[in-house]
Amino acid sequence: MASDPAAGAPRPHPVDPRPVRRMVPRDRHEPHRVATPLELFFDLCFVVAVGQAGRELAHSLAAGHYGEGLRGFVLAFFAIWWAWMNFTWFASAYDVDDVPYRVTTLVQIAGVLILAAGVPRLFTAQDLVLAITGYVVMRLAMVTQWLRAATGEQGEARRVALRYAAGITLCQAGWVVMLVLPDAARPYVIPLGVVCELAVPVLAELRMQTSWHPHHIAERYGLFTLIVLGETVAAATVAVQSAVDEHEELGRLVPVAVGGLLICFAAWWIYFARSVHTHLRSNRQAFAWGYGHYVVFASAAAIGTGLEVAVESAVHKAEISETAAAATVTVPTAVYLFTVWFLHSRHTKRGALAQSIAPAGAVLVLACTALGTSGVLAAGLVCALMIAVGVTVHSREERA
Repeated sequence: MASDPAAGAPRPHPVDPRPVRRMVPRDRHEPHRVATPLELFFDLCFVVAVGQAGRELAHSLAAGHYGEGLRGFVLAFFAIWWAWMNFTWFASAYDVDDVPYRVTTLVQIAGVLILAAGVPRLFTAQDLVLAITGYVVMRLAMVTQWLRAATGEQGEARRVALRYAAGITLCQAGWVVMLVLPDAARPYVIPLGVVCELAVPVLAELRMQTSWHPHHIAERYGLFTLIVLGETVAAATVAVQSAVDEHEELGRLVPVAVGGLLICFAAWWIYFARSVHTHLRSNRQAFAWGYGHYVVFASAAAIGTGLEVAVESAVHKAEISETAAAATVTVPTAVYLFTVWFLHSRHTKRGALAQSIAPAGAVLVLACTALGTSGVLAAGLVCALMIAVGVTVHSREERA
């Protein structure tokens, strides 16, 4: 935790009306810490890029281009998630909400919009120039934030901030160099770049952790999960509306719509059933939980993608089998259920029965793939049953 070098204790966030303030760490135990309007606006802008990645994945899957679509989605979503995550944890520790901080955040928002504009080219032509340009803009803006934090710190806390700034800068230099390398080198260079990016926080905070706020972090992740699920519902709604307008086959679409709605509601329910902030006691828990949310966010977004594909399959526009179309929904749903249980809900449950509900639900959802056309509706009913059983078990535990 970043601390006051003189007093040895966290410094509270200053109430200062000046447009430029000294960036000092916020108190890790600050009461009533909540997300700011700027953070909410930041999230909404990032969802534009999430939506772009989801739509391009839907087009690829519906056409049967599984490998190309998944590679593009995994890479695009990593860039979106990693830039969002770094801002979120930095803001939890150092948000001063002054003019330079807001302007730097605006630059990061501009970067994500550039990235979003480059997502279609990443999928269709494997052209990374625009996507990497947007990513580098976001990340270099983050470097300026860490350099500013370093000016307000001393001792080991200052070295943490400088290690962040240096590590991020080196990683961005690597991404820029990759653009001039032969295309054949990309399958080797991209994973190396990802590993380097993931290593920066681990190495920077090896001796000392920043003063991130557990409740604030849990809320920020929950809000982004909520927004991604909202994008999933919106994408599925547009897909159903377009299919009805073009084909007038509402009867074939109702099962997909009902199943998709039940899946999205269950996804919301299991994530927000209980708060997990008490589990985030140190970097040891926080790194695994925070990094693991890549799978949570990506699978939540992919559920919407799958629902779009299932709609296209229902009106015979997809070039894949009905079983494959069902899998585009059931697989990300099962991944989401298991990952949320593993990272999140298992820390708040007691007893073998309560712990087994989500993993069993994930397995049953996967089994629904074999039902083909009815797979999405069946998966939705399984999710609804899983929630009902979970509520019943929880009620019995409370009475006991």
